[in-house]
Amino acid sequence: MAWLAIALADGTIEGDPLTDPGASDRAARDYRTHLQTALKRKPATINAHLTAVDDFYRRRGLGPAAAERADIPPAAPRPLDEGDQLALLREADRAPLRDKAIAFTAFYAGTRISETTRLDTGDVRTPALNGHLIVRAGKNGRCREIPLHPKLRTVLEEWLRERADWKGADASPALFLNRRGGRLSARSAYTVLRAIAAAANLPIGRDGVFTPRVLRHTAGTIMTRQGTDIVVVAELLGHTLETARRYSLPTRRDRQKAIERLAVDE
Repeated sequence: MAWLAIALADGTIEGDPLTDPGASDRAARDYRTHLQTALKRKPATINAHLTAVDDFYRRRGLGPAAAERADIPPAAPRPLDEGDQLALLREADRAPLRDKAIAFTAFYAGTRISETTRLDTGDVRTPALNGHLIVRAGKNGRCREIPLHPKLRTVLEEWLRERADWKGADASPALFLNRRGGRLSARSAYTVLRAIAAAANLPIGRDGVFTPRVLRHTAGTIMTRQGTDIVVVAELLGHTLETARRYSLPTRRDRQKAIERLAVDE
């Protein structure tokens, strides 16, 4: 509204953008340009502003403004780099067995935290050869089977033996129990992972390298960069193909390395 008052005062906008649909469309487009060029806002911020403007216009009975959203280029999920991966897995290896099993499941099976906590003991299949994990409550209700990585298989077998002595082991089918004998919540599982990440000295939070999804993103990125077919990655992680393709996009670190490889005349 402050920008609109200035634009009306200096004649940048013709008509009344608060009552005239044509004027409101022009005002929204000019405001988008102002955000982009004068204030140097990022595309996502610009689109958030335009969403608010649309809501304002709807409440005035004008309907949403005819202003195109700024293009947001698809970005690669942020994985852990190799050093952070090793640091986190080392700390997970030192953690109590239940917590280690949670971290290894998130990394070696690429499960979402909610999928991990919904696992039951019967979802871990360990025949003489190979073995797999059954995710029955994936996104949009999809069920999938994930082959067990040898390290994950070993840890889960150890945890199942220890779990038998936990409170509630006979009463609850949950693979991961809390200390009261009930199913471990997603919030508590994330607390477990945060503690392991903190012990590995990884920055935590929205702007840190460790987030709730980073182990899953790391698994997807590693598989993709090592040449795994994107269809297989999508199936293993419970993604759509469009989402799984993001793992093949360059990260900020990839772009930095590309620039650093340019020849330098010494």
